[in-house]
Amino acid sequence: MTHMPLVALVVDDYDPAIRFFVDLLGFELAEDSPDVDSDGNAKRWVVVRSPGAETGLLLVRAKGGSQGSAVGN
Repeated sequence: MTHMPLVALVVDDYDPAIRFFVDLLGFELAEDSPDVDSDGNAKRWVVVRSPGAETGLLLVRAKGGSQGSAVGN
């Protein structure tokens, strides 16, 4: 593999994570689109990336339980 387009990062909520990466770290908001999960629940497809970078961070909102404990790890 020569390029990894996205790396998933589990977050508590989208908007605070976007503010952290964009406002504090200077990343670009590459995409923020509505989506649905496999259960039909609303979610968002959110990608941030450092200016000029090819690889982005896919911000994934935790869905409780084990995903919630993955935030920050």
